[in-house]
Amino acid sequence: VQLQASGGGLVQAGGSLRLSCAASGRTFGMLIVGWFRQAPGKEREFVAAIRWSGALALYADSVNGRFTISRDNAKNTIDLQMNSLKPEDTAVYYCAADPKGIATTTWNVYDYWGQGTQVTVSS
Repeated sequence: VQLQASGGGLVQAGGSLRLSCAASGRTFGMLIVGWFRQAPGKEREFVAAIRWSGALALYADSVNGRFTISRDNAKNTIDLQMNSLKPEDTAVYYCAADPKGIATTTWNVYDYWGQGTQVTVSS
């Protein structure tokens, strides 16, 4: 599975960004695609995850209600809509895939990773 993340940028607090993760190769319904983030000096943190089929969405408590993960069938991507952004959301965001289909928040369970995309939220 090859992953390509895009959509990061600079936004003011309270603003919105939409990240996209394009997946190619062995994609199938049970594949789990997750978004993680890592801020400087901090550990990699789970953000959200969903099955490639579009079912079974999971969210970190810190983003629940503000972020929405979804499957875009037209673009064949997993998107992360981020609303009401806060400065503490600033990080490099990565998408990852787990073909084992384990819906987990643990980053080292995911076998495939895309390159990161920077999200910066100014106060």
